[in-house]
Amino acid sequence: MCGIVGFTNCIDNSNVVLEKMMDRIKHRGPDAAGKYIDEDIALGHRRLSIIDISSSGDQPITNEDGSLVIIFNGEIYNYRQLREKLVSKGYSFKTKTDTEVLLLGYQEYGEKLLNMLRGMFAFVIWDKNKKEIFGARDFFGIKPLYFANMNGCFMFGSEIKSFLDHPCFTKELNTTALENYLTFQYSPTEQTFFKNVYKLLPAHYFRFKDGKMSIRRYWDVHFNADEKPDLEEWTDRISQVFHDSVEAHKIADVEVGSFLSSGVDSSYVAAVADVDKTFTVGFGNDEKYNEIGWAKEFSKAIGKENDSKVISDDEYWNSIPMIQYHMDEPLADPSAVALYFVCNIASEKLKVVLSGEGADEIFGGYNVYSDPNGTIYDKLPRSIKRTVGKFAAKLPAKRGVNFFVRKGRDVEERFIGNAYMFTPEQRKELLKINTDAPDPMAITMPYFKNVRGKDDVTKMQYLDLHLWMAGDILLKADKMSMANSLELRVPFLDKEIMALAEKIPTRFRVTHSEGTAETKYITKYAMRLAAKKDTPDSTAKTAAKKKLGFPVPIRVWLKEDKYYNIVRSAFESESAQQFFNTAPLIKLLDDHKDGKADNSRKIWTVFIFLIWYNIYFENNGAY
Repeated sequence: MCGIVGFTNCIDNSNVVLEKMMDRIKHRGPDAAGKYIDEDIALGHRRLSIIDISSSGDQPITNEDGSLVIIFNGEIYNYRQLREKLVSKGYSFKTKTDTEVLLLGYQEYGEKLLNMLRGMFAFVIWDKNKKEIFGARDFFGIKPLYFANMNGCFMFGSEIKSFLDHPCFTKELNTTALENYLTFQYSPTEQTFFKNVYKLLPAHYFRFKDGKMSIRRYWDVHFNADEKPDLEEWTDRISQVFHDSVEAHKIADVEVGSFLSSGVDSSYVAAVADVDKTFTVGFGNDEKYNEIGWAKEFSKAIGKENDSKVISDDEYWNSIPMIQYHMDEPLADPSAVALYFVCNIASEKLKVVLSGEGADEIFGGYNVYSDPNGTIYDKLPRSIKRTVGKFAAKLPAKRGVNFFVRKGRDVEERFIGNAYMFTPEQRKELLKINTDAPDPMAITMPYFKNVRGKDDVTKMQYLDLHLWMAGDILLKADKMSMANSLELRVPFLDKEIMALAEKIPTRFRVTHSEGTAETKYITKYAMRLAAKKDTPDSTAKTAAKKKLGFPVPIRVWLKEDKYYNIVRSAFESESAQQFFNTAPLIKLLDDHKDGKADNSRKIWTVFIFLIWYNIYFENNGAY
């Protein structure tokens, strides 16, 4: 795993500037650094050595005649097979790396290479003869790639913070991203919080030549259920393809470990991977927030060593500025801090760790997926539900009323992903500034159109695969692991697993039948049954355990004077008053403290933005 950075060479001191940009992302690759500079381009690379750990694997790497140069962040798990194909075509290799396979594969196949890959990647290739830059990002968006075209210079890299050191970079807050963020808790479009800085979306590639940018999509998810196989056959197929994926994801010249919570995803990974070490974090002694005891029991059952850490309240709060610095953009997911700490303890022992991200989106694991057709009321005609919903919407909001309002709307009208913080009306009330942010449904609708005619669960999964997973889950996975110079691999997010999951009928992803031991699992139904094949009998309850993720006691902390006062101070700061109306912010905070409402996630969303803004705009990228 590595960090990449580069720019078109439009300045006199490119070597000095490139060095500063590379230093900004040293955490992504502390083992080695490399540069390539010519009259047209400057490319920089920071390396975390995983495959071919000798210096021969250092980047940038050029092809035989020097006409192509590559910088690459990621791992290609089928690089050996691709290498054999290229050798049969007459190519010779000077390293044992997957990087060189990418470079020569691109020389042979061009962009068609992308669909031949199995792995996670963000890479850039400079074609010296064509004077063209080619860049690509992996299928799911596991690895990030940002770009900006400013003041006559095109720059790109693994992290936005590296752009701060370039003289052509103009730092300006993108207020449209702020308003979108208040609803989604992350930046949901290709725009970032820095105006005119963009992220290359997952499964896309770009070409930049003569000052012009073209972007194309090369892969997508296509749900098309195969109703022929029965549940047992689907379970067997999942088991087989998952074992294959885990084996591929263990390819390394260094030791590989595994994260472990009490959920089925990480437990399945740890059991199948057969690694020596697992890693877990938690808070206090309450089982709602601490899974360490369970993780140690599970690790013992599979004969592995478990390292753990209890995160203190002060450790959590004191780390928030550092976390948001590494995140590049504000992310209001409280579990990001917990993820940082589990990456930290793992990085003390090894360089590579496996994790369970992606299982919920691929196999249908979120509790919200059980909402469609989850009650008898859902069986009523759509016209009746919509009429009742419109009437209920006129009543004061409360739990029972909200049920009828929600059920009276189509999924396209109500679902934007796993987080819905502020409605468009609420964020307008909160903000002092005016922006051109679109309605949340304008952001989600293009994705829903791609699955028009599918069932609601499939629609929700498709949306989460493209927005929530890339914007939240994988953002924090990459940034928190790389902050600790740790490579995080996600075996569920494998192209072959997705090809299988696309065909699994919805009733085997999310089932509402109950009454027997085999059918009590609501979400990720077939995957849970597959996981039981590799889960020790003594810990078989894993397959049925409710999903917790990295549970964080934000709701509790915000009722304590110490942390209430920290947040209140931020809400009353000059920075806050630039963007927000203070009175509704304080009311959110006071109502939460007084127990009138659980506003913890809304409070956290605003608070995290203010912490991030202070780092990047008040302190010029320092924390």
